[in-house]
Amino acid sequence: MNIQGKVALITGASRGIGKAIALALAQRGIKRLILVARDRQKLTEVASQIEAMGVETAILAIDLTQTVEVNIAVAQLWRSYGPIHLLVNCAGVAYQASFLQTKLPQVQEELSVNLLGMYNLTSLIARRMVSQRQGTIVNVSSLMGKVAAPTMATYSATKFAILGFTQALRRELAEHNIRVIALLPSLTDTDMVRDLKLFRWVIPMTSEEVAQVLVNGLQKDAPEILVGWQSHLAVWCQRLAPWLLELVLQIATPPAWKTPQPMEKRSFMTRIYRFSDLLMSRT
Repeated sequence: MNIQGKVALITGASRGIGKAIALALAQRGIKRLILVARDRQKLTEVASQIEAMGVETAILAIDLTQTVEVNIAVAQLWRSYGPIHLLVNCAGVAYQASFLQTKLPQVQEELSVNLLGMYNLTSLIARRMVSQRQGTIVNVSSLMGKVAAPTMATYSATKFAILGFTQALRRELAEHNIRVIALLPSLTDTDMVRDLKLFRWVIPMTSEEVAQVLVNGLQKDAPEILVGWQSHLAVWCQRLAPWLLELVLQIATPPAWKTPQPMEKRSFMTRIYRFSDLLMSRT
């Protein structure tokens, strides 16, 4: 996709990966960026940075789970700024907890923001892209959309769902000259994840690294963009040795979130933890 002279709408643009993608697109010479998130003050700050680079911006402070408001806002945006050529669905939330300790309000928020909000906005934009017979849609999933992680059951479920949605949409919209791409970053150092207990051996990426991979990937025809060597390694391990990946995930899960094991199993797992610690101390 040649972004010169194009208009992009980015959700979750007030921080993290969404903000980094907006800045990366501005650096590559996109014509206009429509920045969407709930926090108007942070959106204004990001818009100021982008306008200083000579790129037009518009901000939309809105809750994507509010269907009627989003419908009205998209219609107004289309009238005011013309066709949107690139949609980046980046808004998302994540909570970490053992499944047995999961709180329903948090589950509902993850499902509403990560999945339903994205679904609604995409349907509104895609219908208009079909009428102009061009467009690109990027749905930000995660490595957890390929490899589910203990303590992140709901988040993983939403990211798996995004991949399925993206694959189906890709086939349906291809005849209308619309590309649909999934972006799958591994753990990224953003405000959203700083309260999470990290898995052992996982090295967080920066938002800027993720954004650069996406911008470069837009020039290619790949339906999915995996970000980082850890993502590629995990996916290949899942394909070739799923039992090994299961063991690694069990060992890597933060101890505070582990489900208590029966005594006869606990001693075995304790030996594995000690063995892994010994290996780490020698590297």
